[in-house]
Amino acid sequence: MRLISSSLQENEASLREQLANCSDLVIRSFTLKDESLLLLVYLDGMTKLQSVEDNLLKPLIFSGLPHGIARIQTLTEMIKHEWLPLSNVKTDESLEDLIQHILQGNLAILVDGEASAIIAGVQEFEKRGIEEPKKESTLRGAKEGFVENLRTNTSLIRRRIIHPQLKMESYTIGKYTQTGVVLAYMQGIADEKVLADVRGKLDEIDVDGVIESSYLEEWLENTSFSMFPQIMNTERPDIVAASLLEGKIALITNGTPFVLILPITFWSGLQSADDYFERFVFVVCMRAIRYLMAFIAFSLPAIYVALSTFHSEMVPVNLMLGIATARESAPFPTVIEMLLMMVIFDGLQEAGVHLPNQLGPIISIIGALIIGQAAVEAGIISTPIIIVISLTGVAAYTIPKYSATLPFRMIRYILLLISSLLGFVGFTFGIIFLLINLVMLESFGTPYMSPVAPFDGTRIKDMIIRYPFWMKNGRNKKVRS
Repeated sequence: MRLISSSLQENEASLREQLANCSDLVIRSFTLKDESLLLLVYLDGMTKLQSVEDNLLKPLIFSGLPHGIARIQTLTEMIKHEWLPLSNVKTDESLEDLIQHILQGNLAILVDGEASAIIAGVQEFEKRGIEEPKKESTLRGAKEGFVENLRTNTSLIRRRIIHPQLKMESYTIGKYTQTGVVLAYMQGIADEKVLADVRGKLDEIDVDGVIESSYLEEWLENTSFSMFPQIMNTERPDIVAASLLEGKIALITNGTPFVLILPITFWSGLQSADDYFERFVFVVCMRAIRYLMAFIAFSLPAIYVALSTFHSEMVPVNLMLGIATARESAPFPTVIEMLLMMVIFDGLQEAGVHLPNQLGPIISIIGALIIGQAAVEAGIISTPIIIVISLTGVAAYTIPKYSATLPFRMIRYILLLISSLLGFVGFTFGIIFLLINLVMLESFGTPYMSPVAPFDGTRIKDMIIRYPFWMKNGRNKKVRS
């Protein structure tokens, strides 16, 4: 470790060498009335200097040192304890640490003849204001969402849980980005084994940079190659606060509005914040519809192909005659038609996501209408295929979490291919293998299909259906099963 020199010239030379070719670096020297030399170092655009100039530089330059300074041994101590009206002020003797503080937006003050530097926390940079989350909007409840600033996000959680048991541990991850990460949990409620597991994995992360919380997600997951996420992300502080009270853990990453929550279960992706803001009788009905739509979202194309190709006797005669009539001019087998339309639909969906907000919905709707109508009129695609794909797409949109829809989109193709080869036999085997995978999967020690497998009568009151709050048997003290 390289120490700060007592020579101001050597320190300035070292800083200019380490931070060479940095056009936003500002180094300013000042001479006081008693001929003491000061050196201010900061990055332009990341430091608020108004309070330092008004309360430190101007009085020292024009008035000199105050009387009675002999009681304090060094000028550094005097500036730190008596002249710098800031709460976040400290001294450092390491040159490497000094450079890191400067790069983080702090102000460094060095005094000639003293082998230490004053670090003043006066960061100020542009940041986005608190707004309603666009991907997780609700009809009722708070309209606040996380932003890209770490301390703003932690304060949004602190405002909802006002208790000393809410702990927030800080980590710095990324060799070059030095990204701040906060591990938040409720002491006494969160599982200590899960906490130890997460702490160990955070300490082991060795990466050049962390730009978004998804970087951490891939490092932390136990089964990275699984289609199903074992960590949930959210933009809503109320969801994070509720999860912490349930014994879960949150990871807040600087530079992103998405906070990670773990451990989770399969049912976490099918729950909406509105489920806890509306009357429970209505929520029970809506959840039943949502689960049905989730099943349709990945199984309807496979079921249609299996019925129309292998098991036409299971379809009512009049309906089967209508399907056969609609397919008279179709040049491709049913499975090819289905695959073609699924690819086109997913392509339009991706186009709608990546296009500007003003154009995305328009392009998606017009593209779907024009392509669908033109394909039917040209005899390339039969009308029932368009109906099945449309219903499948609408069903997927009923799932509240976007990340939870991604596995369903992949499973949809797998089940379709198996069903096109073996009919309902292949569909059944596909569902069985899917359930086996889900039952074997864990999220930080929590069975992914709990509280259904293994069955937990207490937790099922909130995971599958939504009981009234007064019927729940207190909080879930342990997330592990």
